[in-house]
Amino acid sequence: MSEPAALATYTLWRDALAEVDEVFASPPVLDGPVYGCTNCTPEAELRVLGGDPAEVPDDLLRHFMHEVAGHWDEDQYSVLWRRFIPRALRRWGPDGDDTDPSDVMGRLGRHGARLADWPVAERAAVERAFRALLHLAVTDRRPYWEITALIEGIAHATDALEPWLDHLAGLTGPEADAGMVRLAFGWATELLWEELKFTWWYDGDPQLVAAWLPTLRTRIAAFAAQHPHCKNASDALTAIDALESGTRGPWLHPYDMRTLGGPALIHQG
Repeated sequence: MSEPAALATYTLWRDALAEVDEVFASPPVLDGPVYGCTNCTPEAELRVLGGDPAEVPDDLLRHFMHEVAGHWDEDQYSVLWRRFIPRALRRWGPDGDDTDPSDVMGRLGRHGARLADWPVAERAAVERAFRALLHLAVTDRRPYWEITALIEGIAHATDALEPWLDHLAGLTGPEADAGMVRLAFGWATELLWEELKFTWWYDGDPQLVAAWLPTLRTRIAAFAAQHPHCKNASDALTAIDALESGTRGPWLHPYDMRTLGGPALIHQG
């Protein structure tokens, strides 16, 4: 008997973490004491950051992850992230407590820890974990704006959006179909309202999403045919058609609806 879909997806995440733990089992060595902005990080905490990565307290690890790259020694910054990445990924995962990784994941990008320059095995293990995280996000019924934050962070970390859109499109199964419908409706309506933006990834171009959404039409139409009462599916198709035709779509912006005294409807079913 095959695993339930939710358990199988979680197994992908667990297996990805196991690979990360194996690849990073021997943390890279620092070239000396950790250097950082002592106005933000006391010297005693810098010494702790330079010790055993497993012994760094959670609150200090969180501080390091959220502190901007410019507050650390440039040559050590990438090494520190490589030492902490197994714990960082767990914070971003389903059992972690970092619900909006869009900013922090960007610290791994080319202006920070330069994930693209890490050893091949390390980079591959991290990107496998990212794929598992996206799979979980699409299939566990979370709202589309949380998926948006996750994909922004991952794209920022890897300096590319297109491979992750391709990964999303390749997810299969009923849960993935439903998640893609919710995501397509959310992204398409935000694009129509000119509200889909990448908050922290300044090089990110939401128009890549606009060009990608029409490729989902056949999949969404099939879902709509199977679930004729699913308003998200029918509305997603309407929104994609409006994007392609350059029209505003049939929905008032929620602000306009409040002005008119009506409810602002956001479909999540």
